[in-house]
Amino acid sequence: MSVHPARIRRTSLLSTGELDRARVLDTLVNNLDGMAYRCLHDASWRMIFVSQGCLALTGYGPVELVQNATISWEDITHPLDRPRVRGQIDAAVRSGQRFTVDYRITTQAGQIKWVHERGIAVPDEQGELVIEGFIEDVTAQREMAQAQKEAELRYRSIFEHASEGIFQTSIDGRYLAANPALARLYGYASPAALMAGLDDIGTQLYVRSSQRERFRQLMAQQGEVLNFESEVYRQDGTRIWISENAHAVRDSEGQTLYYEGTVQDISERKRHQEELERQANHDMLTGLPNRILLDDRVEQGIARASRLGYYLTVVFIDLDNFKFINDSLGHGAGDELLKEIANRLRHCVRTSDTVARLGGDEFVLLLGDHFRASTVISQLRRVLAEIGRPVMLSGREFHVGASLGVAMYPADGEDPASLLKHADTAMYAAKNRGRNNFQFFTSELNRVADERLNLEAALRQAIERDEFEVHYQPKVDHRRRIVGVEALARWTHPEYGPISPDRFIPIAEETGLIVPLTTIILRRAFAAARDWNRRLPTPLHVAVNLSPRLFLSGDIVAHVASLLEEAQLPSSLVELEITETVFMGDSDSVVATLGDFKALGVQLAMDDFGTGYSALSYLRRFPLDIIKIDRSLVTGIEHEEEVAMIARAVISLGQSLRKTVVAEGVENQAQFDFLRYQGCHEFQGYLLSRPLPQAEMTRLLQAGGVLAAPARPASGFAPLA
Repeated sequence: MSVHPARIRRTSLLSTGELDRARVLDTLVNNLDGMAYRCLHDASWRMIFVSQGCLALTGYGPVELVQNATISWEDITHPLDRPRVRGQIDAAVRSGQRFTVDYRITTQAGQIKWVHERGIAVPDEQGELVIEGFIEDVTAQREMAQAQKEAELRYRSIFEHASEGIFQTSIDGRYLAANPALARLYGYASPAALMAGLDDIGTQLYVRSSQRERFRQLMAQQGEVLNFESEVYRQDGTRIWISENAHAVRDSEGQTLYYEGTVQDISERKRHQEELERQANHDMLTGLPNRILLDDRVEQGIARASRLGYYLTVVFIDLDNFKFINDSLGHGAGDELLKEIANRLRHCVRTSDTVARLGGDEFVLLLGDHFRASTVISQLRRVLAEIGRPVMLSGREFHVGASLGVAMYPADGEDPASLLKHADTAMYAAKNRGRNNFQFFTSELNRVADERLNLEAALRQAIERDEFEVHYQPKVDHRRRIVGVEALARWTHPEYGPISPDRFIPIAEETGLIVPLTTIILRRAFAAARDWNRRLPTPLHVAVNLSPRLFLSGDIVAHVASLLEEAQLPSSLVELEITETVFMGDSDSVVATLGDFKALGVQLAMDDFGTGYSALSYLRRFPLDIIKIDRSLVTGIEHEEEVAMIARAVISLGQSLRKTVVAEGVENQAQFDFLRYQGCHEFQGYLLSRPLPQAEMTRLLQAGGVLAAPARPASGFAPLA
């Protein structure tokens, strides 16, 4: 039959040509991966039309299926699925809705396939109700889904019944999933209780909160963690050791979604391992480290001392009279004595130090982080005092002394063997000297130790006999007018002559003599300032340095207030200089004390500014009025650009914070001119004046209080008006 093209072709709205719609539709329908159809809504689903895809789907061609020529679709439908299929399609036809249904068919070859059918009942060209739809093979998808379901069931079974903990956690430290074994391990009633109770793994689970960050770092670097051992808290607060193996789960773009892994309780293994290590590295009688562990600690101490520039001190201790006690009272009493001495030695040192027993009555102390021999000497005296306390053995009181030999890294050796050998040598020298004393390996350190002991005794006498003087170093403004003085302690001993503050102040700090010494300085300085200010037209401030030990004592503010009242000196004329050490302690206590001083009316100065790591933060946190630039930032300022830049920044900072900036250690005109040009407020140093006795200071103030400038400028810095 011939059909005019105009009757079957229309102009497409999407192209400039004409479209053969029947041809396009036929091509599409017959090339779909599945079967398009029209059938009657009858008992056999009689097919009126099927597409070519029926052959691949069922094994039957269109000729065999249309009008049920060979087989009906009802027969092709699996017998067990026929009622369900018909029920769903009938319901859709009655409601006029589309339908979808999955079921099985039997192909011509006898193969069972799963198909997905979707369609709708519509009237045909004559108005009779027919069903049109599409059927496709979903066997592969069904099999995949079933396999996945079975795998999930197997995983769930493993997850629920595994003997070790299994987890999933978010990157930020929350549990996404946990199995019952993990809940039991951590002491929770259920996985839900565990996930509700631990919402921050880093802070709530790990004893060391940094472990979670370490876990994350390893994940970021390696994508997994293996045998990651940590100590953790159980719900009741007890601790256990665990080992984790986990990996990162990522999306298609490589971004981490979450972590998953397993957990084992290794507490028993840890305890066994620690016990073996303890037995290998510790003395069984006293529990102290033995020679093996001591050598390791000395190696570590040397590395730290070398890095930080401190001394490492090795002290060899041999008990006096131990053999007599051990022989006369028996080994049981000897063992009790050794345990008692071990306990006393533990309490003589810091937790970062080491007490070891080499055997018999020989002990070794390893003392780190000392930067002066004098602090070592103080600690050795405490050790001798502790060992010398009476000890009860077999109902009797005994006194035991000790001979101590001291070797210090790096002067006396650069390896554990040399240091121990030299400390042992020094210990025998102590025994030969009369026992119950300590000896340093080098003659120089022995001399320093003797001098220090003599100096301490002399210091006590000097305070009792009022041998100290107070000298005053002027502080001037940019016109060289004296605006204040710093009170400085001076000591001339009848036998030793003038003794530098660098030698006697540390001893006063360590022995507590700084308290009466500072009282002497304060009392004299306040009296002098009172006398000067009664005769001067403008106020003259007096600055006194408060030691950290004195500042942190509970009654320092009341003590200063009473001395001010005694001298009848206005508090506004007093500046108290405080070193950075004070601010490194209990910040709440420091803030309270500073607040009390401000309420009293005195001014507060940070001394030696620029020498510490945290000085900038102190300016923000504490109510300071004055910054004293340390002399190390002044020395070389005239010819070292780096030093000049730092000093310039400190002055600018002080100006921005509205602090008075004082430069100390000004020794030449070039330094003075530079600092003055940068806007420094006050200056102090030997260029201007050395510290003067009170009488000389009085004459200088009476003469006008202006320090003469050099005859000719010594620098190229522009002078200020």
